[in-house]
Amino acid sequence: MPVELKGSCHCGAVKFSLQSSTPVPYQLCLCSVCRKVGGVGGSINLGGHSNTLKVEGKENISVYHAVLDRGTPNERIANSERNFCKHCSSMLWLYDSTWPDYIHPFASAIDSPPLESPETMVCIKLDSKPDYVRLPEGNKKTYQNYGPDSLEEWHKAHGLYKA
Repeated sequence: MPVELKGSCHCGAVKFSLQSSTPVPYQLCLCSVCRKVGGVGGSINLGGHSNTLKVEGKENISVYHAVLDRGTPNERIANSERNFCKHCSSMLWLYDSTWPDYIHPFASAIDSPPLESPETMVCIKLDSKPDYVRLPEGNKKTYQNYGPDSLEEWHKAHGLYKA
């Protein structure tokens, strides 16, 4: 059975909840977007069922469409929507209409339940990581780009999928 995740922004203007079948924060993204909007350490996205999202304080949310390949001939605006609190800038979740059934809350915004620590952290987009950024301690798998598994595939392979 899916897990109910409850989250909020830092200032408390936005609170949300959703059901998640993929609640383990195992994958750290170090791409330039995740580092710049989520902090130097990057971002960890979870998976949720978009039709279960409930939000208090919607009027306090702004949306950012990331600029991809900025400053190059391939520059374009991302389809994905990064939702954040317009008061304190806390990143809340990412939604992409390419996958309308899913929403990706940022692990950093989750208040409860306590998130399970993975045995191995998967670190992706190392091709975008500056030298000064250190990877987390402990067991890890690293990928220059994206890893081979989706959130769902990883959770299923590790017996952690909450159907």
